[in-house]
Amino acid sequence: MLYIELIKLWDEAVRAIDSRDWLGALTKLNQITEHNCRTMFVVASTHIALGQVDSAIKALDQVIAKDSCLAVGFFQRSAVHMMANRLEEALADCIWAQKFMRENPVIDYKQLGLRYKMYSWQVLYNAAAVHSRLQQWDKAREILTAASQERGAGRSNLIDIALEAISRREVLEPLLVPEGEVFRPRKQEVDQLKPRDFLGEAKVITSLIPNDDFRGFDPLRPQKPGYYEPKVEDGQDSRYLIMKSAYVAKGAGELTVPAGAEVFLYSDDDKDGLAVVISDGKRGLVPNFLLEPMGKKNKGKNKRIELANGIPHPPALKPPNRPQAPSQRSLERHPSYAGATHTTPPTTGNSTRVPTQQAQTSPQESGSVIVKVHYTYTMALRVPLETSFRDLQDKIAEKLGQPAMNVRLRHRRNGNRALTPLNGDERLDSLEGVAEYGRAQIWCQNEEPLANRAILYQMVALYDYNAQGPEDLEFSEGDTIDILSEVNDEWLEGHVAGNIGIFPRSFAHRDTDSISGASTD
Repeated sequence: MLYIELIKLWDEAVRAIDSRDWLGALTKLNQITEHNCRTMFVVASTHIALGQVDSAIKALDQVIAKDSCLAVGFFQRSAVHMMANRLEEALADCIWAQKFMRENPVIDYKQLGLRYKMYSWQVLYNAAAVHSRLQQWDKAREILTAASQERGAGRSNLIDIALEAISRREVLEPLLVPEGEVFRPRKQEVDQLKPRDFLGEAKVITSLIPNDDFRGFDPLRPQKPGYYEPKVEDGQDSRYLIMKSAYVAKGAGELTVPAGAEVFLYSDDDKDGLAVVISDGKRGLVPNFLLEPMGKKNKGKNKRIELANGIPHPPALKPPNRPQAPSQRSLERHPSYAGATHTTPPTTGNSTRVPTQQAQTSPQESGSVIVKVHYTYTMALRVPLETSFRDLQDKIAEKLGQPAMNVRLRHRRNGNRALTPLNGDERLDSLEGVAEYGRAQIWCQNEEPLANRAILYQMVALYDYNAQGPEDLEFSEGDTIDILSEVNDEWLEGHVAGNIGIFPRSFAHRDTDSISGASTD
């Protein structure tokens, strides 16, 4: 017989016993062809409930034959023998039950599936009941007195009542396992009888599509970088657009989206001029006027290539070409040149923002220069042309709210992509040597001291590097990087502004390296 069939019939029989359907339980038990001691105990308990004493004795005989050390089996059979007036057999079962208790005051059969605790005083009580039926009153009183010394629940009242009955020469009724308390199959085994779907529902484990929610066994979607276009209702306009400038969420349901980010326009039907978009896997509202169609120039420029965890693949040895600096005539034609590449943070008490277009269109003050400072954001300030680097460093540090000693300035020479420290060396004492057409670009970095690590040398970031994992070092173009170790030929470990991580060697250069505008792809 299969074990699963045994568990199924056993469980059905126990359910019938719980509903007091003794005949139905016996029918299920009779279908079991290979019993164990616990299922036979259930059979015996069913016969006892039906008053079939002889059948109960036969079932208990098989229980003890299958497990000769089951104390509760001997205890139950001793009581049934007394019911059949087999006193000698009943007394022998009491002796065996006491022996297999092994001097334990109690045995809890819960782990075997029987919610019953058998106490040693109950075995002694049944032995006293046998002696009372044999008219051996003194022996019965002696055994009951010994039982009163044992520990166990419900002992005191029952023993006292039994002693009074013995003093009146009355026969004691035997104790049995309570009706309905039988050995039950384990819950884990019963739960496994229910059908289970081991395959489960198909789901996406990994995908290049960040918001991919593919389910089922339909043909796979095209796996290409970018967001999969969600399904929209009929009549709704859906397309990919570009953010003209950054937007910071101001209320519930709005999204914070950086400038130039590619978003999917889910719906632009909103009375407040806000459009529903999907960006970076999130859905929210942004102003309609900040969105523009994706053209050939910006198509795909903000695609993110998801890399695996760990060290990502190094970039190509030759970085992509940088756009050539526009001429002065094109600068005059595009007045937003002075400060449109980065998002300017809200003004605070320590920093001011110069309106870009006003600075470009107003007449240039004599002997002054507009300095465009690249930090985590971009700001512009007008200073005298003869301002020394030390004074410029103090002014910028004051605007940023940082100590002047932690602020490091760099500039870019004509024809070079590398950034050179702006410290008064190389015969440059003021902005006159770096300003062109009344303008100057300065890259600023907040340098925090590094403790307990040796700095091998320093490098300057050629491009912005966005961290692809927790072990990466993120920095911006122009940052000074303290090199702590060389991981391999293409990766370095560095320190920037209190952060330590790894980054590709080709994203930075040393001051001794020769990197010019001519060394392009």
